[in-house]
Amino acid sequence: MRDMKGQDDYIDLTSYIERFDESMRVSEIEYEERLSICKECDYLLSGTCMKCGCYAELRAAIKKNHCADTPKRW
Repeated sequence: MRDMKGQDDYIDLTSYIERFDESMRVSEIEYEERLSICKECDYLLSGTCMKCGCYAELRAAIKKNHCADTPKRW
């Protein structure tokens, strides 16, 4: 969704993530690493993981989450 900046859904999702308690969120570096892995995945379509149906940006932001396809990816 990040690549679709200007879209209301992206802006709402970004604001939502920013309101998470910092103890729940991964570092900015880890967040970017997770998203770069997602960008290369065949299951990603318009910011949505077609494996589990989540928004990749949201799933990648939360510490306890992992990749729905292969948890060892991140």
